[in-house]
Amino acid sequence: MTWIVRNLWLIPALPLLAAALSALAHRRHRLFAASAAIGSMTLSLLLCLIAFAEVLRLVSQEHIARLPFNFDWFQVGSEWLKLGWVLDPLTAVMLVMVSFVGLLIFIYSVGYMAHDDNFTRFFCFLSLFAGAMLGLVIANSLLLLFICWEIVGLTSYLLIGFWYQKPSAASAAKKAFITTRIGDLAFLLGMVWLYSQAGTLLFYNYGAGCLEQAALMKLVTQTTSLGIAASTGIALLIFCGAIGKSGQVPLHVWLPDAMEGPTPVSALIHAATMVAAGVFLVARAYPLMAAHGGGLGLSLASAPALKVVTWVGAITAVFAASIAVAQDDIKRILAYSTVSQLGYMMLGLGVGGVAVGMFHLITHAFFKALLFMGAGSVIHGCHEEQSIRRMGGLRKLMPITFATYAVGMLALCGFPLLFSGFWSKDAILHAASTWGVSRTPFYLATLGVLLTAFYMTRQVLYVFFGESRRPEAHATSPHESPGIMTLPLVILAGCSVLLGLIGTPAWPWFSAFINGQHARFELRGFAESGVLTVMFSSTAVLLIGLGIGWLLYSNRLNAESASPDAFEQFSPSLFNLLRNGWFVDTFYGATFVRSAAWFSDACDWLDRWVFNGMIHLISRLTLGASRLSRSTDAFAVNRTFDQSCRGAALSGRLLSRLQRGRVQSYLQIIGIAFAGFVLFLIWGHHG
Repeated sequence: MTWIVRNLWLIPALPLLAAALSALAHRRHRLFAASAAIGSMTLSLLLCLIAFAEVLRLVSQEHIARLPFNFDWFQVGSEWLKLGWVLDPLTAVMLVMVSFVGLLIFIYSVGYMAHDDNFTRFFCFLSLFAGAMLGLVIANSLLLLFICWEIVGLTSYLLIGFWYQKPSAASAAKKAFITTRIGDLAFLLGMVWLYSQAGTLLFYNYGAGCLEQAALMKLVTQTTSLGIAASTGIALLIFCGAIGKSGQVPLHVWLPDAMEGPTPVSALIHAATMVAAGVFLVARAYPLMAAHGGGLGLSLASAPALKVVTWVGAITAVFAASIAVAQDDIKRILAYSTVSQLGYMMLGLGVGGVAVGMFHLITHAFFKALLFMGAGSVIHGCHEEQSIRRMGGLRKLMPITFATYAVGMLALCGFPLLFSGFWSKDAILHAASTWGVSRTPFYLATLGVLLTAFYMTRQVLYVFFGESRRPEAHATSPHESPGIMTLPLVILAGCSVLLGLIGTPAWPWFSAFINGQHARFELRGFAESGVLTVMFSSTAVLLIGLGIGWLLYSNRLNAESASPDAFEQFSPSLFNLLRNGWFVDTFYGATFVRSAAWFSDACDWLDRWVFNGMIHLISRLTLGASRLSRSTDAFAVNRTFDQSCRGAALSGRLLSRLQRGRVQSYLQIIGIAFAGFVLFLIWGHHG
């Protein structure tokens, strides 16, 4: 076992150490906090590249490219609870992506948060977040993964609510924390169930792990009272955790509100880390997800858990995209876009396997981080303005931001050939088109392509083209962001283009690497059944979406910010429905939230008037009984006892006078008694 495998724990440990040092630093030590965070992420990235190179070496030599390292944590009875980490292609790819994108976001944050009073605290939270995410990625134990998973949830709460003085930010942080806990509760139940059945939470342990054949065969053969295999029940419970963390329907409502945090937080949460954790969890537990009564994932279409993953992903993809078309906040549009793209990733996992879903996760991480950081650059340049209706004309004023943002936009839409999003999106569409269960997910995903092209065209036209629609009160004109913010944008834009080269049908390097195989360059990959058909059809749908967006909004670029939106004029009722997110939040507020509020009020009433009343009644009865007892003791028992004691003492004193030891006294008494006796006899005789 190589050095990097034994010391893989250093990768998350370095950011965690930086977080600890920043927590101890004074508020004014801004340079130290930023240097510790960026330095630790740089070192972690170097270690990640070493780990990636090690996996590449193993794959090239056709060796087993999965190296677990397990150790005893603590003993319970005669059993040891084990933890560990694992290095395999999935881990290696995620480590490089998280550390690289995270590092760019850290650097970008130095410029974005330069004037914030809590700069040091912000970098402390960022480092803690990154360390937890990296720990989640390397985990070879579902328990260790869950521990890091919860730390990610905690730090997301801290970062979303970083500007806690804003009620909206505090509310969004609570909403995110509570909503994700719903999924995490099911995740915890699934983890306990898995341990009870498999006897271990280690993923891989040289044949004895819970994702290895022996454990999976046992789980598949056990049937629950509902008629499903234990493997399916456990997989669905674990997937609930992924639904919450990755913002899938119906637990998607927290993710758009998370935009209340600083823009670097949005980029970190929505691109490379937190929301990707749910997709990564499904990919990591994929052998369990694919296990079913017919075999261990021999036919993906037959696995019940993967069917659920597929439908949830397809519905989420088109549902969130439809909401994005009616939003005005630049970050909120990207937030719903993230929810939609996460749906595509889940769809890819369900119909195509780990490589298909993970390829889109990796490409999305780069172009979505680019878009969020570009949005932050726009907001920074427009002096904290976030409404796209009050922007316009930024193409000339912010040329670097515009050029890089355009790259991110085209990658997200899946513009053909040049951009990575095209190849990863089409891989998902192709897999969906060949899914043996139903073609409906394919049609939903295709509709999502149309909507994505439309809302991104709308956003870019509003923000960068036409004339400025800023209110006259804002006298200062927008300006380009400083180099420390634009340099990461340029790097991410380059990655958003180049990454597509590793996943084309002619050279499917990424898919081969994830599966531990060699990739060959073969143009006949395009001749595979349905590949070119999907490419041409998705491109046509994309161009239709771009065209509709251009036709609706190109003639309204100079309209007043208060004037109705073009889509709103076309269909006011539908626009209002989509602007309000299909009223899902309203429904939750009227049902679950109101029920919870009613229940809390009922508990409060019971506590105040029933339980407190009973407690007060019992306390008063107890006090009354104690007072009665005291009175009885003081005035009855004590007084009677005291009187008896006094009588006994008096009798004793009287009798003691008869016992003085003087013979004369005794003779006097005898004489008096004798005289009295004689008188008694005489009185009796005369009577």
